[in-house]
Amino acid sequence: MTAIKVNTAFRAARLGPVAVEVTHEAGGVVHMRSPHTLGTYPAKLTERLEHWAQVAPRRTFLAERDGAGNWRGIDYAQTLLRVRSLAQALIDRGLSVERPLLILSGNDIEHALLALAAQYAGVPYAPVSPAYSLLSRDFGRLRHIVSLLTPGLVFTADAGRFANAIAAAVNEDVEVMTTRGEAAGRRVTSFSAAQATAPTAAVERAHASVGPDTIAKFLFTSGSTALPKGVINTQRMLCSNQQMLAEAFPLLQDTPPVLVDWLPWNHTFGGNHNVGLVLYNGGTLYIDDGRPIAGEFDKTVRNLREIAPTAYFNVPRGYEVLLPYLQREPALRRTFFSRVSMLFYAGAGLSQHVWEGLEQVEIDACGERIMMITGLGATETAPSVTFANWPGARAGMIGLPVPGQEIKLVPVAGKLEMRVKGPNVTPGYWRAPDPTRAVFDDEGYYCMGDAVRWVDPAEPRRGLLFDGRIAEDFKLSTGTWVSVGPLRAQVILACAPLVHDVVFAAPDRDEIAALIFPQFDACRELCPELAAGATAAEVVAHPAVRGRFQQLLGAFTSAATGSSTRIVRALLLDTPPSIDAGEMTDKGSVNQRAVLSRRADVVEELYREPPSPWILVIDAERTADAV
Repeated sequence: MTAIKVNTAFRAARLGPVAVEVTHEAGGVVHMRSPHTLGTYPAKLTERLEHWAQVAPRRTFLAERDGAGNWRGIDYAQTLLRVRSLAQALIDRGLSVERPLLILSGNDIEHALLALAAQYAGVPYAPVSPAYSLLSRDFGRLRHIVSLLTPGLVFTADAGRFANAIAAAVNEDVEVMTTRGEAAGRRVTSFSAAQATAPTAAVERAHASVGPDTIAKFLFTSGSTALPKGVINTQRMLCSNQQMLAEAFPLLQDTPPVLVDWLPWNHTFGGNHNVGLVLYNGGTLYIDDGRPIAGEFDKTVRNLREIAPTAYFNVPRGYEVLLPYLQREPALRRTFFSRVSMLFYAGAGLSQHVWEGLEQVEIDACGERIMMITGLGATETAPSVTFANWPGARAGMIGLPVPGQEIKLVPVAGKLEMRVKGPNVTPGYWRAPDPTRAVFDDEGYYCMGDAVRWVDPAEPRRGLLFDGRIAEDFKLSTGTWVSVGPLRAQVILACAPLVHDVVFAAPDRDEIAALIFPQFDACRELCPELAAGATAAEVVAHPAVRGRFQQLLGAFTSAATGSSTRIVRALLLDTPPSIDAGEMTDKGSVNQRAVLSRRADVVEELYREPPSPWILVIDAERTADAV
């Protein structure tokens, strides 16, 4: 960091205490917990809707762009009225845990209202990735989910867009509810008609019967290496985790949070963490219609030019593409940083150069630094387990357990695997007893599959660092373990800002080779003579780009301490990771296994002798001095 960053104060924001109790057992097992007791929390999340409808009835709860591009919103009082009407409509249809509600479309107000109505009536619902309906060709994952859930009602915002998926995966006798459009040959009910249902005493009886163990929703795992599993989310999980968030970040209670958020509700980060955070604390959620991908992110920037968030949540890719806009637009900087109290990322590691770039634009905009917060969690933990909720954290830190969490660190394959107990942990996977048994150890701890290590083993209060996914680590043919997570972060930092992500193609090989997803905009700056419309293939083939990667990777390899960190070959990919093929999740993180499986021919080319002209052969001795 530069001197100005070190000497610049953080914006004041109230945070929870930083404390931990640690005990050691035989065999290297470590137990961690917060010394603070988790406070009380409601039996069901919809109690918070009733609370805010009474305390702040005219405060906007949700807002989104309408067809004309204007914001349309709904306040807490209106939300409760519509939720009760929709709850009656669900009750009338006899929905239950055996016949739940399936939601196929993305984030919008109708989706939120119907989801809350299901919770109000005690009916589980399952928001499913729109990619399974709109991008898939065979609808295989959607068929599996429908077969597993046996839904009694399917909702989609646009019946026409989802008609092919519904026809392929949903039985003809299942009713379809839609905001607009028709599905040929299907019984379709309009959302507006359902919303006009008059609530009866049955609604209050149903709501009274909802308790902590009631299933609120099913969230599906990505299914990149197997068919998706339905993670049971109970009311206890949702409410306890929101209380954990409230105690880690008291600032959320000081001012009703205002979020501008795109994160998909079929994932736990967007659907549990962010929507729940707004509802629990009486805030306002502006539904961002953009995404951090080409052709979509300008919508996000437009929204951030108009709405100043009080807290901002995103995946690392979101910050990577936002940073250049903040650097070149003073007005955007001023609005964005005018009242934001913290930035938060999850889903993958944030590169240190992006972190430092954000700090500089913060200082330029408001003369203060804004805390960058992260932690560790999972779909199975609703999601939060740990937070690094203190000023001055750095990339890779995941912090300490929040109140209410019991963490066990267990030596596995030379690392420490994190396992967790708490009221926010799932009871298991829906209709999948064998996978459920497989993820809990003999003491009832959920095995996360994430490896961690101490920032400073002599000072536990400094917290934990993420040490990769145990399932992603592999052995070279020599028996040497390669730790993928840390190596990935090191390569991205060494090649910053030219790399979006990197995948290592070396299981059972003698040496490590890398498949690199470049940051095409940054690479284009190395070859300004190319036409503005140059393709990605033309950019990565340009001698200036290849030469710069050769230099940077050579310098990185020259500093390698052994075969576990030495990269001998690399290939610059000219196609981005595919969401439909499971290479990238909706959140923007890359799945190593899926990339290696889908691009097996490219992996073979990496190791072919003699190497093709497209392969970068990393000669550390020759290239290190050229950097």
